[in-house]
Amino acid sequence: MSSSDIFIGETIGTAVLILLGGGVCAAVTLKRSKARNAGWLAITFGWGFAVLTGAYLAGGVSGAHLNPAVTLGLAIQGGTPWGDVPLYLGSQLLGAMIGAVLVYAVYYGQFHAHLTDPEIVGTKSPDEGMVDQTSAPKAGPVLGIFSTGPEIRNGVQNVLTEVIATVVLVLAILTQGLNNEGNGLGTLGALITALVVVGIGLSLGGPTGYAINPVRDLGPRIVHAVLPLPNKGGSDWGYAWVPIVGPLIGGALAGGLYNLAFA
Repeated sequence: MSSSDIFIGETIGTAVLILLGGGVCAAVTLKRSKARNAGWLAITFGWGFAVLTGAYLAGGVSGAHLNPAVTLGLAIQGGTPWGDVPLYLGSQLLGAMIGAVLVYAVYYGQFHAHLTDPEIVGTKSPDEGMVDQTSAPKAGPVLGIFSTGPEIRNGVQNVLTEVIATVVLVLAILTQGLNNEGNGLGTLGALITALVVVGIGLSLGGPTGYAINPVRDLGPRIVHAVLPLPNKGGSDWGYAWVPIVGPLIGGALAGGLYNLAFA
């Protein structure tokens, strides 16, 4: 693959991944959205379809890593040259940021309706009817559309959850090469990967929201920090290291485990 193939495929594929994945989170979260309160099943299947679409679009161009953890696992396994890794990662981060901006564009009116609703942003104290400057949460009211956050904030548990979930994802991707005489599964592989992501979301997503992809979290979190959204609250940078470190460790472990058990 040429450098331009990697850049184009990973940027477009990751942008579509985040557009559809972040889009389902926006649809479920925001007031004045027809899908508001559709629930966790909608989110997990929405992200699965997002992976399916992004992987299908980019598969024939860049291999559709769309995830630094996958790129790292493939580099350790030997399927991706180490010299290509920085280009993959940079393209994925750019694509994730583009996708997050597109989610904002699609739901522009809903974002502003949501973030100017007193019931959502808590701009009034129930006792005094005045602006309450002390109760602003670390994570703003729409941060969950852009990035992940834990239900119980425990660094060790949160990282371990992301590590385990990412090992499942990356190992499932790597072992596709054991089928069809080592040629992988082609477009069928994108479907299987999407179903694995749905399974991870249903089974392992409850504690942290299953980032399982550093740029899926970091790129949109950066966009959340810079977008001109009213009353958006903080971007919770104190947690941002978890969905970066956990998936990278998981991807590396999956690559090593593949070499030990399957190569």
